[in-house]
Amino acid sequence: MFEEPGLKGKSVVITGGSRGIGREMVIRFAEEGCDVTFLYLQDERAAAEVLERVRERGGRAYALRTDVRDREACEDAIAAVVDRCARLDVLVNSSGIIRDNLLAAFSDEDVREVIDTNVVGVFNAIRAAVPHMMAQRSGKIINITSVAAAKGGRGQTNYAASKGAIESLTRSLAAELASKNITVNAVAPGVIETDMSRALLSAAGDEVKGKILLRRFGRPEDVAPAVLFLASCFGDYITGEVLHVDGGFKME
Repeated sequence: MFEEPGLKGKSVVITGGSRGIGREMVIRFAEEGCDVTFLYLQDERAAAEVLERVRERGGRAYALRTDVRDREACEDAIAAVVDRCARLDVLVNSSGIIRDNLLAAFSDEDVREVIDTNVVGVFNAIRAAVPHMMAQRSGKIINITSVAAAKGGRGQTNYAASKGAIESLTRSLAAELASKNITVNAVAPGVIETDMSRALLSAAGDEVKGKILLRRFGRPEDVAPAVLFLASCFGDYITGEVLHVDGGFKME
């Protein structure tokens, strides 16, 4: 019989937790008995809906409006969590945006916004969290990347570059923090049905589905368990890895 995953009572921070994959992770960690704080940028209604969903299921969750592109804002958010919980056990970096276009058609803003959110935002959250994890000599960092990092597509150069950077960051930081008993891993979803992917699926859904061995798009509930696995005691001896959850994307 499997042992308990060891998540109950853990202090968890999830960036981008008001929608999509982040939302599902908030709900699932709360169901495991974690004290979950999620960061969101704009949609207060969506954040309130997540909180209500968690509370309906008897869990605990808190929402902090935080721009991950702002280093000081990240530091304040993490400090607030540590003040309340006295520790930080798990950081999941799920904030991300897309601005797909052909390279020649990108505006400076298209590139800057993607890099600032998807890369700088992850740096800011990690830099805020790591000192607390080092002080307690334990912690888990899980970055949400994308299949695009390894199997990029047309019109995704900015997004693919940002996610490739996070996979490299994951491996380097794992080496840096291993001696402090902090693991760093990444989960790379494939094509997942979320608000962010709606335009892509509407325009080329059948073509994209034909490149997936399992012949269906993923759902946020397909991705969240992979993150919980890495955050649990079952993932204690895994670090510097990228776990693909993509249904066999582009294997044919």
